[in-house]
Order: sequence, then structure tokens, then C-alpha cells
Amino acid sequence: MTEIVNLICNKADPAWVQSVVSSEPSMWLETKAGLQRIKDQKDPRIYVSHLLIQLFPRSFFNSKAKCIYIMRNPRDVITSSYHFWKMVKIIREPESFEEYSEWFLQGNVLYGLWFDHVHNWLQMKGKENFLVISYEELQQDIQASVETLSHFLGKKLSPEELNAVLKNVSFKTMKDNKMSNCSLSPDIFMDQIKGFMRKGIIGDWKSHFTVAQSEAFDKIYQEKMAGLAQDLFPWE
Repeated sequence: MTEIVNLICNKADPAWVQSVVSSEPSMWLETKAGLQRIKDQKDPRIYVSHLLIQLFPRSFFNSKAKCIYIMRNPRDVITSSYHFWKMVKIIREPESFEEYSEWFLQGNVLYGLWFDHVHNWLQMKGKENFLVISYEELQQDIQASVETLSHFLGKKLSPEELNAVLKNVSFKTMKDNKMSNCSLSPDIFMDQIKGFMRKGIIGDWKSHFTVAQSEAFDKIYQEKMAGLAQDLFPWE
């Protein structure tokens, strides 16, 4: 999503994604370095965050800033973040997939309980400056998703610019691009042998969850997501 938004806002210039680390113009709001960089930037500013809505800056909700909220099947979130935790060196590594799944379902992970995060942010759905999109939508129809995003951001792309965005945000292109694949991150933070970009697919949870784990997760999911329209979520 970071790559897509940055490309849209830079007229899909392919030279840009080959020369600027993708995190540079879209810093993490909740980091000290990111906050300072955002303060120093000129408008329009782009920033990224995993924060719960109640921890988000109050000034945002009275501003004209636009927010794109991206969701993903929580089963795939567990799977992806399990591998991420095993790659990142500055956080405790889980001993097994089962252990990490327990942490996730208890909210004992960075940014807390996934169910609370989604419940709270979806209270913004329907507001003019808020767009909800899913990882699954990006995978299933990337062109329609990019067109939706560019319209939301008020940026009209020419056919050539649209094609350039689509080309540069493919998994293969990003995985081969050192400005996008986190290979420039210091070794003290990440195990570069394991790599940051793994598969970039949907449904990989099926190769990790046992039948018992899947059934236990489904029970918790139904309890936690009760009251929300299930057509909000494009996953089974």
C-alpha cells in the first residue's frame, strides 16, 4: 500500500521507486524518527501507522487528512507476522507457530488485539476522508484497487501512469527492488537471510493451521466479530 500511494502521488515515476527507499517519504508515525521527519516534510505528507484508533493523534479527526485503512484475513495476518517475528531480531521470537497464534489471539503482540483494532477503526467507515480496502482486493483486482485509491486521493492517472503503477507494485518487482524489499535495513534489526518479502499471496494460512487450530480460531473469530456485517470482509 505504501508503494502504491507513493507512486500515485509521484505520477508513477518508475525512476523514483528505484532511487528512494519506500519508507523515506512515508515514515512511521509512532516512531521518534518518523514523527520528526513528518514534522519536517512539506505538504502533502504521507505517513504510515499501525496504531489503534484511540492512540491516533486527535488532530487527525478534525482535519481534512485522508486515511486508507487496509485489512487482511487475520489467519493470514497470523501466518505472515509469525514469519516476520522470526526474521526481526529486536523482538522476542516465538518458539512455534502455535505459541505465536496464542500470543496473537490474546493480544500479546505489537499493537494489541487484531479484533479490537478492526472494530474500532471501522467506526470511521462511511466518512468522506476514510477508505477501507483489503489485501485480498489488492490481490484479486489490483487495477481496480489502484483506480479506487487514485480517485480517493484526488489524483487522476493517465493510462500510461496506471500501467507504470501496476508494473512497479507487483510482488516480483518489489521483491527485486532493494528500495522496497527492506534489504537495506541494518543486520542488527533483520535477518536478511530469511528475507522480508516471503510469498505475497492470500490463503497461505492453510499450510500452517492444523484442523484443530483452524476450528479454535473460527470459534473465537465468530465471537469477536459478532455484530459486524460479514460482507465487510472478503475472506472465507
